[in-house]
Amino acid sequence: MAKYIARRLLYMLISLYLIVTATFFLMRMAPGNPFASERATSAEIMASLNAHYGLDQPWYVQYGEYLVKVAQFDFGPSFKYKSREVNDLISDGFPISLALGLEAILIAVSFGVLLGVIAALRHNKWQDYTAMVIAVLGISVPSFIMATFLQYFLAIKLGLFPVARLESFMHSVLPALALASTPMAFVARLTRSSMLEVLSNDYIRTAKSKGLSQGVITVKHTIRNALLPVVSYMGPLSAGIITGSFVIEKIFGIPGLGSHFVLSIANRDYTVIMGVTVFYSIILLASILLVDIAYGLIDPRIKLAGGKKGE
Repeated sequence: MAKYIARRLLYMLISLYLIVTATFFLMRMAPGNPFASERATSAEIMASLNAHYGLDQPWYVQYGEYLVKVAQFDFGPSFKYKSREVNDLISDGFPISLALGLEAILIAVSFGVLLGVIAALRHNKWQDYTAMVIAVLGISVPSFIMATFLQYFLAIKLGLFPVARLESFMHSVLPALALASTPMAFVARLTRSSMLEVLSNDYIRTAKSKGLSQGVITVKHTIRNALLPVVSYMGPLSAGIITGSFVIEKIFGIPGLGSHFVLSIANRDYTVIMGVTVFYSIILLASILLVDIAYGLIDPRIKLAGGKKGE
């Protein structure tokens, strides 16, 4: 286990270095200037701003300094948020995005697994067809369309939830549902297909022949093995939901990290774009590592050190 984690951490560092490098050069290669929209854009002021933020230095000097700062988890000052550091923007906005993301993950996994289990246990019956129709709709409809739909019908027409902002738990329900719609559909389909495969195994038929009830067979023998693909999906799911909150936060007027990121793209705020990208890359890599470890804990037959199943 220790050797596996150490090796994965090394791979994470290499991946993070490549992401930092690619992000840095893509930002430098993009046309335009972060100060082009300033009102006073004389040559002297532009030169002063570039000198203040170190943009007048050679690219290799900027690159080296940025690597050192990233290693210290210092993403530098924002070009557009006056007197604000990128770290401050992350510390202010990420807790809001994280809370919204965790709520969406809970909804996606809970209802996705429930729909998948019902569909598998009622295979080729109306419950199965209904669950799969819901899953297809969830996959087909983008989250921003779902957000608009929920706002119009549940908030404006029925008045069940607030339309926008984030002032209470009720304000978070609609954006969490919008974020959870697509991953919930994927979880439902994964659970259904995995459940059907597990239910066809010999040990399930043996359990039925022993007179065990359907509930005991489902809980003790089926769901645990059927959830392994869902656990594998949890790493990308977690990072995808949190990073996918960018557009949803903008639609619902939520002051999370996503709103800062969208605004920084429009304003060409290099440091915020790079800082948020690197920050979310760390979250994604860490999530994948945690999922791999959890995968081995759920199924002891899987050897994290590189052994084969059943060894």
